[in-house]
Parts: sequence; C-alpha cells; structure tokens
Amino acid sequence: MAYTPYDWQQTLRQKADYVEDRLRAGSPVVGLSCETGALLLTTRRAQRKIFEIYDRLAFSGLGNPSDLETVRQLAVDFAHAEGYQRSPDDVSIQRVVGLAISPVLKRSFADPFRTPLVLKGLFVQVGDRPEDDLFFTLNYDGEFMLHHHHAVAAGTEFAEQRMKHTLSERTPKRKSKDASSLPLEAALQRAIDAWAIGSWALQAGILEPSQRGKAESGVEALPSQRETQEIWSKELEEGAVEAALLERDAKRERRLRLMSDEELARFLP
Repeated sequence: MAYTPYDWQQTLRQKADYVEDRLRAGSPVVGLSCETGALLLTTRRAQRKIFEIYDRLAFSGLGNPSDLETVRQLAVDFAHAEGYQRSPDDVSIQRVVGLAISPVLKRSFADPFRTPLVLKGLFVQVGDRPEDDLFFTLNYDGEFMLHHHHAVAAGTEFAEQRMKHTLSERTPKRKSKDASSLPLEAALQRAIDAWAIGSWALQAGILEPSQRGKAESGVEALPSQRETQEIWSKELEEGAVEAALLERDAKRERRLRLMSDEELARFLP
C-alpha cells in the first residue's frame, strides 16, 4: 500500500499527540539569570535532571529519562569534540543545540518508522555579565528558540505562558541592561514561585472543561498562597527539589554547583 503525504501528516500529528500527552506529567524546569550566574531549578523523583555540558554550558529538561540521557550524551560529545578540534572558546550553546541536537530530534520526529524522543530541553550558557547569559529551549520535534534573562520548559503551552508571566512581572524596575542582576536568593525565590505556577497550570489543564476554561481565561487566574504551599508539600512528599548554579566566576574546575538541601529549605513551604 502506498504511503501518501496525507499519511505522513497524520503520523506526525499522532506522534505529537503521543509526546505531548507524556510530557504533561513532567516536572517544569526554570532557568534564570542572577548576579552570580545562571540558575536552573526543577524537581525529580530519582535520577538527576540538571547536567553540566561543558565549561559555561548546562542542560536540563523533562521527559523520558533515557531520552534526556541521549540528548545529554550527544551534547557532551559534540562540545568536547568542538573544544578539541577548534578551541574551548568556540564551544557555544547555539552550536550545541543547532548543530548537534536539533537535527537528531528532527530526523527522529519526521521519520514515520521511528519513535520520537519524549523530551523538552532547556540549555544555558553563562556569560561574563548577566545580560550575556543565553537560554535555549528545545522541543521534541527539533525546533528551538533563544531566550534572554530567563526561560522555562513545561508540559503544556499554558503552563509555560503562566511561568513566563510570573517571571516577567516580578522583574525589578531597573534599567534593561541590569534587569537580570538579581541576587541569588531573589532569583531562587522567583524560580520556586514560577515552578509552583507551572505545576498548578499543568493541573488546571486536566480539569473539567468548564473549570479549565475559567483557569485559562486570563492572566489574573493564579493559585492562592495556600494552593501553592499544597503543591509544594505534595511534591516534596514524592520527590525532591533539584537546583544548580552555573557560576559566573567559579574558583573551582567545574562551574556547575548543585545547591544543597540546606540552601533550598528556607525558600520552600
């Protein structure tokens, strides 16, 4: 039987529905610039989800653990090959995402006889100044986008919109060039708030149609402080917070520093 363009389009739609359904259960990821570096925050059940890729580069995401590991290994191998063949200064997050990872995801998604990778990735490159930090979000179909100051990855577009709104509306009233110059403590609190908003939005997306329409009706639809505390309490019963700082001026060999439970505890309910 002939395989028509219509069949191919239907296959892509079915693949997208399959991946998006799986991603709805994933924990959101928040990336945010601050004075001392670039902060990544998410939650996990077992395996780590935040990784160093190369000097100044880090990666996190949500999806199948095996697919996250596949992307992590591709990124690490490409970055180290680039650093060896060219120079460490030539290794950039844009080349890692655009040349190494995106084509692999595109081929996997477009091939009707291959299983797509179930993931959304968030990549970061820390610069000499907060305004030089770069964030890239990478979708399961290979599409990627550049962000400045902050970026998020979540299982639905609604959740990502709510998280972005939360991060943007709490930006200090400063000159644009200093908009990312937050102290680490303030950035951490903002990332924790944005994660809670994203988790709430994911739950709102699976409500009954009438309730979902009310939750998605406008930017004023936000969880109460009590609901936020309940979200975190439930999450901490089943998993753990994972946060890491990609330091701007590290005195160690590795710039990525996983934050301890003691550092995080005073910011959580």
